[in-house]
Amino acid sequence: MTQPDDTTRAERKLMASELFAMIKAVPLRSRIVEGGMMAVHAVGGATMAFLIGQALHTEQAFWAAITAIAVSQHNYTDTQNLSRDQFIGAMVGGVCGLAGALLGGGHLLAYASTVAVAIVVCWCLNVASAARLGGITATIMLLVPSMGSPLEIALTRLGEVTIGTTCALFVCWVIAKIETRWMAGREAKR
Repeated sequence: MTQPDDTTRAERKLMASELFAMIKAVPLRSRIVEGGMMAVHAVGGATMAFLIGQALHTEQAFWAAITAIAVSQHNYTDTQNLSRDQFIGAMVGGVCGLAGALLGGGHLLAYASTVAVAIVVCWCLNVASAARLGGITATIMLLVPSMGSPLEIALTRLGEVTIGTTCALFVCWVIAKIETRWMAGREAKR
């Protein structure tokens, strides 16, 4: 007799296999177009975020660009959802990273504990999808060399994440509006 967990695992494997087969069945031209649009979203948001981060003299504006790429999705709703998760994860990871820096600094046990706490807090907030992002932010806070106090570092990282998510959302929104108008124009011609 199969366990419910085994059935779920088997079903997930089958679904993943079927999804991969569907993706492979999409014509190359369509994949190039979709990939190109995704690249426009990601590169547009990342470039804008990096330039704004540099203009605001954030310590490491590349984190804003990385965030924009990380949250860019093909449609606006997915980008919104991922941006929300990124922001919550950054908030939790930033607070935990700040606490970890103030309490234990550079010790491996303090680092590991801080990341674990960030992940658990995200789960407790019922935003499990932000857990890995909270762990990543805490890791950045504790392991990436930076200038300034832990509070300055936490606020700077949160600012960079905010810049990145905002730019990704803006670019995705603009592209969605352009696509909607283009599709409406095509329909009107028919």
